[in-house]
Amino acid sequence: MASVLRLARPAAMRLAARSTPMAARAPVRSFTTSRLSLAKMYTKDHEWIDLSADRKSGVIGISEYAAEQLGDVVYVELPESADDFVDQGDAIGAVESVKSASDINAPVRCKVTAANSLLEEKPATINQVPEDDSNGGGWIVKVEIDEEGAKQVDQLMDADAYKAFISE
Repeated sequence: MASVLRLARPAAMRLAARSTPMAARAPVRSFTTSRLSLAKMYTKDHEWIDLSADRKSGVIGISEYAAEQLGDVVYVELPESADDFVDQGDAIGAVESVKSASDINAPVRCKVTAANSLLEEKPATINQVPEDDSNGGGWIVKVEIDEEGAKQVDQLMDADAYKAFISE
């Protein structure tokens, strides 16, 4: 969609230039695109979910606080893509560090659609960028969310509530 608008802009500017005197022309504002997502939401078990604006998909990972508490991550167990939904609180993976091992739980009802295979080769990525959901980031899985899962997201903590929770 953005590329179509980008192509239309020069034509609109040429038309405006022919019909409007220079002093009366308004500045042209360019269109930008951004990722359509809501703010990250957090669980008391230190997982986060970044839900898409349509509330049908999301990305799950562990918080920076959890990564710091774990220490150096040496192994990440990733789930396979699943045909079935997992319930909120069910284990969808695991993280092992030099200090301990911990399950990664589903923050909401969801179905795993993709896992971050980079973590199998470089598990320490979680320590470096645990809340980055880009291609080089420490996210764990991408998921599909149903209506029940979307409702459960609303019951999680936003960033401010999570900061207050971990500072207690």
